[in-house]
Amino acid sequence: MGLTAAGVCTMVTGGSGAGADMAAWLPLPSAAVTAFLLLVFPRVSQAQTFSLPFQEPETCGHNQYFDISALSCVSCGANQRQDNRGTSCVCLPGFQVISNNGGPDIICKKCPENMKGVTRDGWNCISCPSGLTAEGKCHCPTGHILVERDVNGTLLSQATCKLCDENENSFTVANALGDRCVRCEPTFINTSRSCACSEPNILTGGLCFSSTGNFPPHMISTARYGELGASFTSEWFAKYLQSSAAACWLYANLTSCQALGNMCVMNMNSYDSATFDACRLFQFIFENTAGLRTVHSVSFWRQNLPWLFYGDQLGLAPQVLSTTPLPTNFSFKDQNQNTKLKFVAASYDVRGNFLKWQTLEGGILQLCPDTETRLNAAYSFGTTYQQNCEIPLSKILADFPTPVFYDVYLEYTNENQHQYIWAVPVLNLNLQHNKIFVNQDDSASKWLLTRRIFLVDALSGRENDLASQPRLLRVATQISLSIHLVPNTKNGNIYPPLITIAYNDIDVKDPNSQSVKVSFSVEYEMNQGEAHVQTDIALGVLGGLAVLSSLLKTAGWKRRIGSPMIDLQTVMKFLVYYAGDLANVFFIITVGTGLYWLIFFKAQKSVSVLLPRPAQEERFVTYVGCAFALKALQFLHKLISQITIDIFFIDWERPKGKVLKAVEGEGGVRSATVPVSIWRTYFVANEWNEIQTVRKINPLFQVLTVLFLLEVVGFKNLALMDSSSSLSRSPSSYIAPYSRILRYAVSSALWLVIGIIQIVFFAVFYERFIEDKIRQFVDLCCMSNISVFLLSHKCFGYYIHGRSVHGHADTNMEEMNMNLKREAESLCSQRGLVPNTDGQTFQIAISSQMRQHYDRIHETLTRVHKEMDYFIKDKLLLERILGMEFMEPMEKSIFYNDESYSFSSVLYYGNEATLLIYDLLFFCVVDLAYQNFILAAFLTYLQQEIFRFVRNTVGQKNLASKTLVDQRFLI
Repeated sequence: MGLTAAGVCTMVTGGSGAGADMAAWLPLPSAAVTAFLLLVFPRVSQAQTFSLPFQEPETCGHNQYFDISALSCVSCGANQRQDNRGTSCVCLPGFQVISNNGGPDIICKKCPENMKGVTRDGWNCISCPSGLTAEGKCHCPTGHILVERDVNGTLLSQATCKLCDENENSFTVANALGDRCVRCEPTFINTSRSCACSEPNILTGGLCFSSTGNFPPHMISTARYGELGASFTSEWFAKYLQSSAAACWLYANLTSCQALGNMCVMNMNSYDSATFDACRLFQFIFENTAGLRTVHSVSFWRQNLPWLFYGDQLGLAPQVLSTTPLPTNFSFKDQNQNTKLKFVAASYDVRGNFLKWQTLEGGILQLCPDTETRLNAAYSFGTTYQQNCEIPLSKILADFPTPVFYDVYLEYTNENQHQYIWAVPVLNLNLQHNKIFVNQDDSASKWLLTRRIFLVDALSGRENDLASQPRLLRVATQISLSIHLVPNTKNGNIYPPLITIAYNDIDVKDPNSQSVKVSFSVEYEMNQGEAHVQTDIALGVLGGLAVLSSLLKTAGWKRRIGSPMIDLQTVMKFLVYYAGDLANVFFIITVGTGLYWLIFFKAQKSVSVLLPRPAQEERFVTYVGCAFALKALQFLHKLISQITIDIFFIDWERPKGKVLKAVEGEGGVRSATVPVSIWRTYFVANEWNEIQTVRKINPLFQVLTVLFLLEVVGFKNLALMDSSSSLSRSPSSYIAPYSRILRYAVSSALWLVIGIIQIVFFAVFYERFIEDKIRQFVDLCCMSNISVFLLSHKCFGYYIHGRSVHGHADTNMEEMNMNLKREAESLCSQRGLVPNTDGQTFQIAISSQMRQHYDRIHETLTRVHKEMDYFIKDKLLLERILGMEFMEPMEKSIFYNDESYSFSSVLYYGNEATLLIYDLLFFCVVDLAYQNFILAAFLTYLQQEIFRFVRNTVGQKNLASKTLVDQRFLI
């Protein structure tokens, strides 16, 4: 019966109810389809697991192979064994292949007795003329080749061994495989007119040289120098150094000369006049080929030889690096000019063969893996680049089995749009000249510049066998590219770049557990001498003004304490004042310097300035540290001065009558004055304590706003050491390191702008229309009928006249409202100390007699003193500017009208500039130390709260200890 569509559909869709056993009722063809589908698509058992044993190809036995599909070891068939790769099987010796489809699908058949040999391809049996190899193939004597087939490919019944003709007409020998004759190596023919290099000729590196020649002149050293001066015999040098040098010297062989140069580079370009090592041999050839022409008119580049050195004359390095600028310009943003450094390299293998020209983009010199975008950012002009990572030795050995050598050039276009390249010099820090590491000297005049570099050398570190694991692995752990701007350039001219490279030798023990740290960086620099001179001039001028300012402050302080003598206290006071003024000098210089670098570096198109390198920032950071330390000293001085002032609250309230009061111990009563309530005085004192730390800004808002702008809006990206002035960065792009100068400039600018905006807002809007706590306190004093007498110095202070114009303040609500209404309608006198004036705040310069009077009151409050007198005047403009008083109070004290509420100078409110700069410097110092704006913001706010708490607590205790006097203290 044929298979119907209905049958198939029934089979597929059925399966419920009584149709569980489909094969029982479906037609036979349908049951066959069911079985086929179940075979192709088996049901997954719930108990089935997906775990399998882990096996590696190395664990398979000789008669097993590694199945790349099943990922396990599988046994080979009969008469078979594992092949060289371990992933298939081959026939045993003496067996020919009948069929081979890979893996175990191979059939082998034993060769007959009269044809025990197997052909090289393994498919046929053959009779061998002179024995068999271990693999069952025919063996031929040295110098012979094995012939198994005739010229048309017909298999011979018996293989033959043919001797290659070494006579003069042919000069042939068997090749390495022994399957054909090839011409002898030319040096054999040239030296001995044969294919043999017999004594006294010298056989080295597969080449033959005559012993009667004049090279080498002395015993050749095959030592490989280590980074710390240690050396050992390199197998690569032992095999190929002499032959490469001889072929280069005798035959001017280009690849041999390149190979010799490579061995000199592998030996760190080190030169020792007493030893004929690789570089000494190269130098010998260089010196003895002076008659040959130079390449491209470069005196250090001899024909047929690689360019390895710039010469060994003292003072040559500075000439190479800073004499001739590159004949091209660079820009940050102009698309019509160079914005990228186009480096190219001529690459060679270890045997001296030229590989290719290649651009350095794509991470050619960068061992650390990364995205191509980030790797190529290293060559964006003006971008300071840093890359660090740790790489396993096993990966390095796998990626760099043999070294590749690079001669680096900078490609540029001249004014005529012709392409040129400029050789990039190399400073190898491991180079030894007569056993001295000259390139590690601080003086550039002692440097010896070179040309060729490599990244990894896993070859010369092999001692006895080139196929073995190297004893030492030499890695370029530090590569730095330095770009130096031409002084006073306006068009982005630079001197030739310099590659600084340092190698480390790693003692290879267990590559799987060992690793090495490597780095690659690009740095830009310019001569900072002029900037330092200008900074020193500004520091000298402003420092001199700071001395004058401090002297004036000290003179004013001496007058205010009423002491004409210069003593130790005077000197200490001068130093404290000078610390504050000098802090302002350092602050102005650092902010100005930071903004200069920020604006001129980020905004330029044609490059004229470059950022200071991290080492050049140390002077700037020192200035910031000095500014903070001196400003902290000034802040502590002001804090101590504020919490040690003398303050008196004078209650003008008079008793309203007398009451009868019981007298203890007498058993009677007598009349007494009604006591004046102390609560008004306590209330005023409490309000004074609350305004001690009132500021013209909101510190929390200040910190959070600056942090928001830096971290969220992205202003911190302006501090990156690249040419971009964008506030955002793509996550996939390279993020340059931060400049400490730019971080300081950006954070300082934001801090000052936000602070000034807050101060203006508080002065123009908030204090006028919402709340002015300083003026409210003066009003409170007047409403409470209490004056405040502040002495910040021995003979100087402030007076807040709070005597009520209504005579009484201790009254009920109705009378108080009526008094306020009368005052609003000008039905009573004005509040001022002087009749018909509103002046309630004064600066006071008290006489010595009044100070003595104060001291007596401080000793006893029971005496009444009325002999003190004063007069009121305005300060001169110059007195206001200098902050000192010209007139010295003699018999009478002087009250200076003070409409600016300068008594706030004993509060935080009157020292906002000092506090703002101190907080700014604290924020910047923390950020410079930890490179973390969030931590800086947190610690800044924390120290603000700590000092605020200390100021309030200590001020409150100090206030409680002061004397509260009543109206009997009449001034």
